Amino acid sequence: MNSGELILCSKDVFATTCGIAVFFIPLHRERKEEHLSITTIHMIVLKILFWVCLAICIYTYVGYGVLLYVMVRIKRWLGGGGRHAELPEDGQLPEVTFMVCAYNEQDIVDWKMQNIRELDYPQEKLHVMWVTDGSTDNTNERLKAYEDVEVVYSAARRGKTAALNHGIGQVKTELTVMTDANTVVNREALREIVRCFMDPQVGCVAGEKRVMARTKGEVAAEGEGLYWKYESALKRLDSELYSAMGAAGELNAIRTQLYEPMPETALLDDFVMSMRMVQRGYKIAYTSKAYAMEYGSANLEEESKRKRRIAAGGLQSTWWLRRMLLPYPQPLVAFQLLSHRVLRWTVTPVAMMALVPLNVSLVMMKAGTVYTVVWVLQILFYLAALAGYLLEQNGRKNKLLYVPYYFLFMNINVFRGMYYLRTHQGGGAWEKARRG
Repeated sequence: MNSGELILCSKDVFATTCGIAVFFIPLHRERKEEHLSITTIHMIVLKILFWVCLAICIYTYVGYGVLLYVMVRIKRWLGGGGRHAELPEDGQLPEVTFMVCAYNEQDIVDWKMQNIRELDYPQEKLHVMWVTDGSTDNTNERLKAYEDVEVVYSAARRGKTAALNHGIGQVKTELTVMTDANTVVNREALREIVRCFMDPQVGCVAGEKRVMARTKGEVAAEGEGLYWKYESALKRLDSELYSAMGAAGELNAIRTQLYEPMPETALLDDFVMSMRMVQRGYKIAYTSKAYAMEYGSANLEEESKRKRRIAAGGLQSTWWLRRMLLPYPQPLVAFQLLSHRVLRWTVTPVAMMALVPLNVSLVMMKAGTVYTVVWVLQILFYLAALAGYLLEQNGRKNKLLYVPYYFLFMNINVFRGMYYLRTHQGGGAWEKARRG
C-alpha cells in the first residue's frame, strides 16, 4: 500500500469512527439521562418515605400532646370546661361493689383488706367481692376470715377476662369499682369516683396509676413511673377534650348495667371494656384524685413481660375496635383513639425503625445536609440508649441516658408483642410480672 492509498484509507477509518461516535454519543447521553432520572425518582421516593416516617414519630410522641393541649385550651376559652358535680350526702350515695380479681395472692390478702377497710365510704353501702381465678394456694382460705367478703371462685384458671365476666355477673349494685390485688387505693378514691358518675354521660371512670419503687434507683420502677406520668397527663387532657381513651386495670369503675361480657382471649380487658362504652356513646372520665399505687416491676426483664403483653393486647384491641377508627359517627373519638393509642401500637414503631435505613440511604446518595444532621442525631440517640443500657447492666443509672434507653425498650417490646400475639391465640390467662 502506497502513501496515497494509506491516506485515503485513514480518511475512511476516520469518517467511519466519527460516524459511529456521532451515533453513540446521543445514545450514551440518553442512557445517562435515563440513569439519572431513575436515581432521582429513587431519591424522591426515599425522601417522601423518610419525612412521612419522621412526621409520624414526632406526632405520636410529641405532636399529639401539644395539639391536645391547644385544643383543650381553646375549649376552656370558649367556656366548655364544665363544672365538677357535687357529691351527695352519705345517705344519698349509691351502693358500690369493690371487686378484686386475684390469682394466687395469699400473701397479700390481709394487706389488701386493710387498705379496703380504710376507704372513706359508708360501710353499709360498700360491698367487697374477690374473684379468684383458679387459685391453687390459700387465697380462698385467707378470705374466709372476712365474713362480709363475697368470694366468687372458679376452679379452672381461665384468665382475668373470664374472672371479670364471672364476677360482674354476680354484682347487684349500680356501680362496680375494680382494682388489682397488689395495689393500694387512696382513702378518698371511692367518693371521687362516685362524684364523676354524677354526670349521666359517664359510663366509666379511670383512676390514676402511680408507680412506687422500694429503693431509690430501681431502673424498671422509675422508668415505668416516668412513662405513667406522661400517660396520665395525656389521659387528663383527653378526658377534658371529650373522653379518656381507655381505663387501666389498676383502678377503674363502671356502671354495672353497661358491662358487656368479653371474649376470654382478651389481653387488654380493661381497655376493651371501657372503649366499648365509648362506642355506645358514653364517656370515660379520668380523675387523678382517685389513684392506685403499686410497686414497679422488679427488673427490666419482668417489665418486658408487661410491655409485650400490653403491645399484643393493643394490636388485638385495635382489630376488635377497628370500626371506632372510622370518622363517622364519632369523629373526635376516632381522632383521639388513633392519635393516642393506635399509632403507638401499630405504625409508629415500624416508622421509627424504618428511619434508620432510609436515613442511611439518603446520606449515601448525598441528598442534602438536613439528612446528615438527622442521621447524626439518630446516632447520638442510639448511642445514648446503649450507654443507658450498659449503665443499667452495671447497676448504675443516669437519668439523661435512661430516657432514650427506656423509650427504645418500649418500642422494641411492640415487636415482641407481635410475636406474643401470634403465639398466644388460645387463652387469656395472665402471666404475672414480679414486682419490686
